[in-house]
Amino acid sequence: QVQLVESGGGLVQPGGSLRLSCAASRMMFSIYTMAWYRQAPGNQRELVAAITGGGSTNYADFAKGRFFISKDDAKNTVYLQMNSLKPEDTAVYYCNGRYMTATFWGQGTQVTVSS
Repeated sequence: QVQLVESGGGLVQPGGSLRLSCAASRMMFSIYTMAWYRQAPGNQRELVAAITGGGSTNYADFAKGRFFISKDDAKNTVYLQMNSLKPEDTAVYYCNGRYMTATFWGQGTQVTVSS
């Protein structure tokens, strides 16, 4: 069974940075489109950033210029570097892997931006 395990969340002050990691197992990682989503209380889950198997990336408008998605196929890991964090970035961040009709989710990691 595919597993996606996120790590790297935590409490950070406004303007700070965090790097999230998502380690995948039991999947052909290099062919999947990997993505990060987030969900704040009372809000719908929304796409933050995605990276295709070939390495093409796309970002939500709020993430452009501040967040950067990358992956290491040798480590079956996708990363989300988050800079210049704002209180409104506070949410649970979820890792997602998708290939054709198959989609998998991690359990989520909490990111809290507060002074």
